[in-house]
Amino acid sequence: MAALSLEQASRTISENASRLGQRLQESFSEHTRELNISKGSSLYLEPDDKGKNVRKQLDSSSDREKLDAMKRLVALISKGRNVSEYFAQVVKNVASQNLEIRKLVYIYLLRYAEQEPDLALLSINTFQKDLTDSNPLIRAMALRVLSGIKVPMIGSIVVLAIKKCAADMSPYVRKAAALAIPKCYDLDSTHLPALIEIIASLLRDRSPLSIGSVAVAFEAVCPTRLDMLHQQYRRLCRILVDVDEWGQIDLLNLLLRYARTMLPRPSEEEIDNDVKFLLTSAEPLFQSRNPAVVLAVTRVYYYAGPPSYHPRIVQPLLRLLHTSKEVERVVVAYVFAVSRSAPNLFSPFYHQFLLRTDDLRQVKQIKIKVLLLLANFDTYQAILREFIDYADDPDDEVVSDAIRAIGKCAHSIPECAQQCLTALITMIRNHRDVVVSSAVMVLKYLVQSQLTAASSSSAAATPQQSSLKIIAQLARRIDDIRHAQARACVLWLVGQYSASNEPSSGPEGVVEWAPDVLRKSAKGFATESPLVKLQIITLAAKLLVLSPSDRTLSLIGGYVFSLARYDLNYDVRDRARMITSLLSGLGLSEAVGAKDSDQESRGGVILRREQVRLVLFEGKIGVVDTEEELDLNVAALGSLGMITHKPMHGDTHLPDWLERGVESSLRDTEDDAPPPPTLMSFSSSSSAPIAHTKGFAPPVVLSPAGGASPAGGPRAQYTDLDSFYADADEEDEESESEEDDEDDAEDEEVSEEGSEEEDGSEGEERQGHR
Repeated sequence: MAALSLEQASRTISENASRLGQRLQESFSEHTRELNISKGSSLYLEPDDKGKNVRKQLDSSSDREKLDAMKRLVALISKGRNVSEYFAQVVKNVASQNLEIRKLVYIYLLRYAEQEPDLALLSINTFQKDLTDSNPLIRAMALRVLSGIKVPMIGSIVVLAIKKCAADMSPYVRKAAALAIPKCYDLDSTHLPALIEIIASLLRDRSPLSIGSVAVAFEAVCPTRLDMLHQQYRRLCRILVDVDEWGQIDLLNLLLRYARTMLPRPSEEEIDNDVKFLLTSAEPLFQSRNPAVVLAVTRVYYYAGPPSYHPRIVQPLLRLLHTSKEVERVVVAYVFAVSRSAPNLFSPFYHQFLLRTDDLRQVKQIKIKVLLLLANFDTYQAILREFIDYADDPDDEVVSDAIRAIGKCAHSIPECAQQCLTALITMIRNHRDVVVSSAVMVLKYLVQSQLTAASSSSAAATPQQSSLKIIAQLARRIDDIRHAQARACVLWLVGQYSASNEPSSGPEGVVEWAPDVLRKSAKGFATESPLVKLQIITLAAKLLVLSPSDRTLSLIGGYVFSLARYDLNYDVRDRARMITSLLSGLGLSEAVGAKDSDQESRGGVILRREQVRLVLFEGKIGVVDTEEELDLNVAALGSLGMITHKPMHGDTHLPDWLERGVESSLRDTEDDAPPPPTLMSFSSSSSAPIAHTKGFAPPVVLSPAGGASPAGGPRAQYTDLDSFYADADEEDEESESEEDDEDDAEDEEVSEEGSEEEDGSEGEERQGHR
């Protein structure tokens, strides 16, 4: 019996466990169906059966089926699929009582209302009805969809809906009305006067939630009507800290444009109160967690504040450097733009802009430019060492920028010129072509700059000699330089500065190493690039002009011109033909490969040797800087062109300051009036007592408990906390003694009352009086 009962009990437990598991499974399936986490792939339709199922679900009477179908459609929209074929079935559910279904229907209609304008117009009445719904979320969504239906014929209806929602009691609905104004203006610009009137009413809104969207609408519809902000300027500055983060950005840009258009230019000696009020109101936003807000405040301080306010932007920008890679790229661009006009702001913090191995290429390049601007007499040693180290970077573009920065340092800081030249000459022995070519081009720029400066100065023999030594070193290493542009630079330097007045072992009037460079170049002329061939032809012509009587130079020059005359590149052929004609008057027919009969038949003007030398050596006046300039036309802060270094659509320029600004009285409002004076109590010894007339109660004078009245004597001054507590204890003792005296007086009164009760009539009279 015991074994039978035990078996029945175990059977009952197993049955109950199976039922419980089945119930839990059904409940879990039901809940996962509602949460849509059972199968992620079920949201996406298949071509045939699933599409028919969606239509049935949309026409179903069950809200659960409709919601499941709408989720599928919105999921397909997010994947880029075209589901406009279900538009008719979706429109039927626009008046659904389920809020979740309505949201998804509104999303669908916003996407496809422009493609199906006729069907979308059928739901206009429903949207107009929703504008009066008790739920502000429904009212805002209805206006959003109504303004998103891009059908020009409903423009007047949209304007009326915006006007109605602009006066709504909910700030969320007023925000939706402000965001709908630009859509309505794009739909039909003829409604501009009505929209401006709505914007004027929204500008008077006291809610910080909607004012940021109003700024967006103002910039999109009537950006030149800054006169509408006169009465609102100071109030907008006051509520700036209460506006949402993205609204603060638009509002700051609007206030900055107003300040530069309507207010006088600030200076160190004098700054307008309204400009100062804007800067003071925006300063707390430097602590914002949103980097875009901090950058917007930086823009305001940079363009609206005098130079004495600019140091306040340093620490906020440095704080953003370590936020993320994307933010760092924008912040470094801001620092570069600011450092162009005020490098002393960030010079003490140059170590914050040193390159890291995981930096993006664009960030590395802009950091190199920033470090170049921050280099001064105190920091150039450390920064120059960094540039030399960056020459080993794996990225060729970063290497090229770093080597060019070394040349800029030598040009801008004369104290480090020798150190820069030594580093560049060392880089010529490097095995990377990009290092060698960049170093040669920078050396060309430095040598050319020094020799140009030496020619204009009488006491510059030492720089000239050092520059010629550098050219000689480059000439001796011409075979190791394989980069085409670098070889062309060396050949140009050799030809340009090959004249010599000192006797040498080579041809007369030419430095001793120049003919050997021409010999090596002519030997491989056929394999050189067109850029190098052009410089070889020019080098041969310059050496022939300097020493026309040298037999060796004539033979080498003739060989070069004969090869160039039949070259495949037309630029090389044209250069050879031009040089041949130029040298025809020097009696170098053997060198240029021309006969006397050809010279006579050619005709024209024949130049003398001095004239040919002037054309070849002084044809280009000034230093030729082959490197790129450091973005001379930097875009304004906050523009996309500042990041891309290209003119971008939508970037606007800030207006210039007015000379005197508009009248300050235009911005005066009732909020700016001083508060009325508080009612003060008068002491009993006042010579002018208050006359209490009929109907007016005397003023109530409040004074602290246990202390003197405001009109009394001076309050006690405490030097430390112990004296304060000691005084408080004394006051407590005094109050306790006063309470004891009052209790004794009450006891005496009670005893007197007891004795008076014997006299009945007299006691009753006293009790009644009390």
